Amino acid sequence: MRWSRSLRGYAVLLPMAAAIAAAQAPKMSKIDPPNWWATMPKPMLLIQGENLTRAQFRLSDTSIRVQRTKVSDNGHWAELWLASSPLKPETVTITAITASGTATSRYNFDARHKPTEGFAGFSSRDTMYLIMTDRFADGDHTNDGPNAHDAADSAAAAAERAKPRGWHGGDLRGITEHLDYLQQLGITTVWITPVYQNHEADSYHGYGATDMYAVDEHYGTLDDLKTLSTALHKRGMKLVLDTVPNHVGPRHPWVDDEPEPSWFHGTKAQHRPAQGDFKPLVDPHAAWRDQRDVTEGWFADTLPDINQENPAAAQYLIQNAIWWTEQASLDGLRIDTFPYVARPFWKDFHAQLHSLYPSITTVGEVFNSDATIVSAFAGGVTRSGVDTGLDTPFDFPSYFALRDVFIKGAPMSHLAETLRFDALYPHPERLTPFLGNHDAARFLSEKGASADAMKLAFAVLLTMRGMPQIYSGDEIAMTGGDDPENRHDFPGGFPGSTQSAFSDSTRTAKQREMYDWVSALQNIRRENNALNSGEQQTLFADADRIVYLRGDHLALGCGEAPRDLVAINRSPQPQTITLSTENTALAGCLVADILWQRATVDISDGKVRLTIPASSAVVAAFR
Repeated sequence: MRWSRSLRGYAVLLPMAAAIAAAQAPKMSKIDPPNWWATMPKPMLLIQGENLTRAQFRLSDTSIRVQRTKVSDNGHWAELWLASSPLKPETVTITAITASGTATSRYNFDARHKPTEGFAGFSSRDTMYLIMTDRFADGDHTNDGPNAHDAADSAAAAAERAKPRGWHGGDLRGITEHLDYLQQLGITTVWITPVYQNHEADSYHGYGATDMYAVDEHYGTLDDLKTLSTALHKRGMKLVLDTVPNHVGPRHPWVDDEPEPSWFHGTKAQHRPAQGDFKPLVDPHAAWRDQRDVTEGWFADTLPDINQENPAAAQYLIQNAIWWTEQASLDGLRIDTFPYVARPFWKDFHAQLHSLYPSITTVGEVFNSDATIVSAFAGGVTRSGVDTGLDTPFDFPSYFALRDVFIKGAPMSHLAETLRFDALYPHPERLTPFLGNHDAARFLSEKGASADAMKLAFAVLLTMRGMPQIYSGDEIAMTGGDDPENRHDFPGGFPGSTQSAFSDSTRTAKQREMYDWVSALQNIRRENNALNSGEQQTLFADADRIVYLRGDHLALGCGEAPRDLVAINRSPQPQTITLSTENTALAGCLVADILWQRATVDISDGKVRLTIPASSAVVAAFR
């Protein structure tokens, strides 16, 4: 009887033991990156799951060896550092084995895109157009509202659109549907804000990632991103995607469950806020005390700052940029908060990116008016540490100078003085000047601004050296103060719009005036290589006037190379300027054709005499 009762007890214990073992068996719920490519550099796979402690990992293709494994103490994360990628596409099975059981997951190594499918990079011959995806146009009317589950005409979507910081419904399909508009404007390169999953209220902008390997449902799908890329490339246009290696959003799973204890600088409970004074980073006498909170602080005191000094975190971020580039055949990357990440990471980042995509171009945000600071982060500059490898920073110094001149009344010579600091950049021709972006009040909403002043500012922007960037809506004279007022919906892109700026027939007179001015300048820029790729030489600048030349080999006089002269007169009165051509790039020029606006040009006796109408811009071609 005792033996029988023991058997019955044993029979009860068997399913209990099985249930316990099943509960403790390893689980793999997510792998980053979600796929990789044959012939690519060996990846580090970050596996998220449960019960991964002391797990051993195997791949069905034994030639792809797991070189190194690191599992978090709680068994939720495993780093698999592979020894190689396969030489041809294949699907492998990853198996996690513990004493309590096994788990498997399929993993694809795909074929890489052909180099002709994108990856072209951008240059001064291009014009970049910044689109904040959520605020441009709603192409998919089924993914609106606070959680991307509502129809565009629903009450929930309307209520969300009414919030200044809500999700308004703009998506990738909406951009694709309006490429005709962009091409007619003369845009060749489209920069879109991050498409990362941002599962958080008010995170419509894309800069608070909750999954760096997923397209947020509000924006659409990865296929929508690929469709946009393909459509742009068919038109000979280019795609630049915003990337954010500095931080993630406060609701990212890592914040409460780090893959490694040093994945972030600090923790949610204990961290330092980021400070935006970059001067200590380029000061050889600055203490680490004064530098630390730039590269290790949490942006806005809320966005968790990733620790790129952690090798696994750095590898994750570099792979992430490569993954998006390959998936969408990107032509370039815009890099957010560039100085907030230490320089050694950028050196490795660009070394790997450029080895895979030699033509791809990166442009970094260094939000500062001081060219001695901004230039320190350009590729090829090592006076403040290792070479970042960055192709170019945005030209924030000229942005501030243009606003100072055309809004605040600073002398035109201030612009010439700012351009003097081009000597600090190895490639000033790569710089990306602009009048506005999504982080500043609209030009026309600044105190002292006017439509006439903005038109003159556009004349400088579209004729100066570098690749101009236009913020969506500036070309139609949109207004709006500081964030979020500078991010209003583009007229005509959303359900219920009372007026559309996408078509000439439906633009208001104010919109049409600015659009026509910008598009005409764009045509001149596109048709004249001297304006879109030449050097720049300043001939004259005073309080209200500036004159400069564009063209190749400007140190050699006129010769056979075309020279385009740009003259800006901010004065309310016509102005006559007499310039000596001796020892300038105009020496020897005999003929001038007016390309833009009205002016009187006389060339004789080694002098050029220009009579420029009031508040106007002139472009003249000299031969």
